[in-house]
Amino acid sequence: MVKMHVQALHVHPVKSVAGTAPDEVAVEPWGLSDDRRWAVVDSEGTVITQRQQPRLALACARPLGGGGFEVSAPGMADLTVEVPEPGPLEPVVLFGKKVLTVVAARAAADWFTAYLGTPARLVHLDDPAVRRPVDPDYALPGETVSLADAYPLLITTLASLDALNSLIAQGTHPDEGPLPMNRFRPNVVVSGAGAWAEDSWKRVAIGDAVFRGVRECGRCVVTTTDQTSGLRGKEPLKTLAVHRRIGKSLAFGRMLVPVELGTVRVGDEVRVLE
Repeated sequence: MVKMHVQALHVHPVKSVAGTAPDEVAVEPWGLSDDRRWAVVDSEGTVITQRQQPRLALACARPLGGGGFEVSAPGMADLTVEVPEPGPLEPVVLFGKKVLTVVAARAAADWFTAYLGTPARLVHLDDPAVRRPVDPDYALPGETVSLADAYPLLITTLASLDALNSLIAQGTHPDEGPLPMNRFRPNVVVSGAGAWAEDSWKRVAIGDAVFRGVRECGRCVVTTTDQTSGLRGKEPLKTLAVHRRIGKSLAFGRMLVPVELGTVRVGDEVRVLE
C-alpha cells in the first residue's frame, strides 16, 4: 500500500490574503498557528474577502512570530503589523454573524485602504478559544475556529486536484486548466492518496496531531480567482457543479477539527484512523 504524506503546509495570517508555506507548524485547537487570525473589514465592519475584492489575492502576509506579520503587495511599501494591545472589543460581521475582535493600528487601516481603494480597517482575533464557535450542526462542545470560513483546517490531496483537472480538460472551459492548488487555499496538502479519498476520512493522524474529519468543503467564487493576477474565470465551479455536487456543496477538500494537538511537518506520514 502506498503511504500518504504531507506534501505542503500553508498558513494565511490574514483572511483572503496570500500566506506562506512553512516546513512545520504547530496545531492549535482553532487551527494552525498564525492562520487567519486577522481580517480586513469595510467601513460598516463587514469582513472583506476575495469574494468582494479579488485584489486581496495579490497581497502576501508573512508571520513574524508573536502573532505579528509583514504584508506586501504590488505598488505598496511593505508594512509590519504587530498584535494590538488589549483594548475595546470591536464587533465585526463574518458571514452574517458577529465576531468580537480588536482593531489594529491606524497604519494598517491606511495601508489596506490605499491598496484596495476603499475604506478598510484591519482587525485581530485576540482570543480564538472563546470568540467564534464552530458550526453547531457539526461541532462538538467547546470547539472554536479562527477567522477561517467555517472550520479550523482544510485538507486537500494532489490526486483529487489531478482528477479535477482531468475533468476540466474534458469540459466546456478546458483552456482554464490545469488549475494550481492555491485556488483552494488549503492548510494541508497530501500526496499518495487516491482521488477523492479524503471524502470519507473521519479521523486522521498527521505528525503529532490527530484531527476529526467533519465534512466536505463547499467551494465558492474565490476558487475561480487566479491567485497571481486576481482575474476570474468559470472554473473550477462549472466542473464541480457537474461532477462534485454533494448535497448543496460543490465539494473539493475536507474540513478538519483538531482533537489532539501537536506539530505537523512537510513529509509527515498521514494515517487514516477511521
